[in-house]
Amino acid sequence: MVGVSDGQSSAQAPAAARTSVGRPLLSLALASMMDEVHAHSGAVYLLAADQPVLEMAVMAGLPRAFAAPWERVGMSAPIPVADAARERELVWVGGEEEMARRYPRIAVVLPYPFALAAVPIATETAVYGAVFVTWPGGHPPELSDREREHLVAACGRLAVRLERAAEIGIPPHSESDLLASPLVGGMAGTLGTVEAARMVSRLPYGLVSLDLHGRIGFVNAAAAELLNVPVSRLLGTQLWASVPWLNDPVYEDRYRAALMSQHTSSFVALRPPGEWLSFRLYPSTTGLSVRITRSRAVSEMNRAAPPSDGKPSRLVTMSQVLDLASALTEAVGVQDVVQLVADELAPAVGSQALVVLGSRANRLRVLGHRGYRDPHVVERFDGIPLSEPMPGTQVLRTGVPAFFESQEQLERLYPARLATPDGFAAWAYLPLIAQGRPVGTCVLSYAEPHVFPTEERAVMTSLAGLIAQALERALLYDVKHRLAHGLQEALLPHSLPALPGIESAARYVPATQGMDIGGDFYDLLGAQGKAAAVIGDVQGHNVTAAGLMGQVRTAVRAYTAVGQAPEEVMRSTNRLLLDLGAELFASCLYLRLDPAHGRAVMSRAGHPPPLLRRPDGRVRVLDLAGGPLLGVDASAVYPTTEVALAPGSLLVLYTDGLVESPGTDFEEALADLGRHLADAGDRPLNELADSLVRHRHRTDGEERLDDIALLLLRAIG
Repeated sequence: MVGVSDGQSSAQAPAAARTSVGRPLLSLALASMMDEVHAHSGAVYLLAADQPVLEMAVMAGLPRAFAAPWERVGMSAPIPVADAARERELVWVGGEEEMARRYPRIAVVLPYPFALAAVPIATETAVYGAVFVTWPGGHPPELSDREREHLVAACGRLAVRLERAAEIGIPPHSESDLLASPLVGGMAGTLGTVEAARMVSRLPYGLVSLDLHGRIGFVNAAAAELLNVPVSRLLGTQLWASVPWLNDPVYEDRYRAALMSQHTSSFVALRPPGEWLSFRLYPSTTGLSVRITRSRAVSEMNRAAPPSDGKPSRLVTMSQVLDLASALTEAVGVQDVVQLVADELAPAVGSQALVVLGSRANRLRVLGHRGYRDPHVVERFDGIPLSEPMPGTQVLRTGVPAFFESQEQLERLYPARLATPDGFAAWAYLPLIAQGRPVGTCVLSYAEPHVFPTEERAVMTSLAGLIAQALERALLYDVKHRLAHGLQEALLPHSLPALPGIESAARYVPATQGMDIGGDFYDLLGAQGKAAAVIGDVQGHNVTAAGLMGQVRTAVRAYTAVGQAPEEVMRSTNRLLLDLGAELFASCLYLRLDPAHGRAVMSRAGHPPPLLRRPDGRVRVLDLAGGPLLGVDASAVYPTTEVALAPGSLLVLYTDGLVESPGTDFEEALADLGRHLADAGDRPLNELADSLVRHRHRTDGEERLDDIALLLLRAIG
């Protein structure tokens, strides 16, 4: 057990941890490790002596509060350090999207762009704990060999030292977390020279320096005036604690986001009664510098607001905020985000329609809309230059929200809108800012003139931050989705050729997890007057698997074209995979069809056996001789099996995604598929192909963990 300080006295630490403080082994090891790989935060976890629990012993680079939910984690918890300690291998999470996919519990609490590596502290005989280190969001998506070697070697050395200490009965000492240097209250001391301090004090905008805990170490006179709080009440306190109108989790979250991602962040906040201020946060590994200025455009609109009519303001409740935040974490594509905003936010604020705008090539893009009777009214804005004087372009360029409580107010500021009426009477233009840059604009439209009280403007502007993060992820997903589908379509045949004596149909269904791309493939081709067919599965669901699949399919076509026998086609393809050094394996089934003589010759490499439906409707699983997976053994042979193929016979070739799923017995699934084929096998092949895929996944929304490739071949007289 290792005690921690984090601002606590020794009396607050666990009794088992109150030992004399010696040489800080863990702190030094962690600091050295972070320095070697240029990480900006990290922590050491040690395995508890009496239970399978990892306990945080020391943290560096960030306040312990950032990782508070994971100070103690079970070895079976879905957390990177637990996975690393349990599996005894390095765990790498390359960014925000991968974190959300693999470790959603962490992504919900820390939805920021950062990379993380978790490494076990273990010897050959024992596990002592694990370490994690993090990098800002700009880190490359892959861990370099140098970084991996440094981390593994450093954790190995730490494990040896802990093992030696355990052998002589010396437990690890209590150590303090490693943060930035203590606060310096004096302005001159903080800035280095008195003249530099005077210069900063003369600047017309506010400057505030925060440490890693968010405490104020320096504030100039302009900032104190803008915040309307004396300097003496600000120094040494957290900004959101000393300034009542900044006491909002949304503003604290911007500070956390800037520290975790090391990206510049910004937001606007309302200083009562009606002055909007702009805050821009510049992070480093020792804290944050904050620049504060007046947001004049928002303030002017706020001053023009008519007096309240005394009715209760339409504020979004905390439960609605949580519902929206939770729903947005599940949004996949841009249209999911648009629909969630329409379902969750628009009704809560009384809006009847909405538009989500983005930009590409310096032109406005309509990403989605809901509630407009005539879609052309909205879509006519798609493609206009961002330089056009329109509210949508202005908000997207500046990142400053705009509220128009009547049509007259909008048309007075933007006369061009006279020519494009949309039938609504009030609008809220909310900038969608992620990682300090605008990614879009959310336009909420109202059927009647609508007063926007200051509280409602603040809440809507804050909620726009949640929408912005979801939209940024969705835009990235949509790009990857289009690339994945384009690659998959390019690698698979666009259509099957018409061959004498053979009727055919095929289907490819991607997995619902991953990139919607995989290594399953099929092909049908003519070969010296005969037909040949192939189906296979390269392991993996990523671009590497898809690329290798394309090479395998091309190789099979080439070996077939030069007249190689089925067993030679398989041997040649096997050698190709080994020569490529891809470290991926592939299953494959290759057929040479001769319907004129009623036969087929097949060779199999670790692939599921095909089904044969005879003309009388009986179905059997073909027991084929075969060899190992392609890419395993250079000396492997792939014997052939000849099968009778009378007119009316139907061959069903498939990949394992059609019959395998967690908790399902392979033999039972194959038998079930055979029964369905016996009943439905007389249907036209395209109908039968759809039926076989639907039969395998009867439940709507059921997750598919693997791709499905299906090729149907019917011998015709």
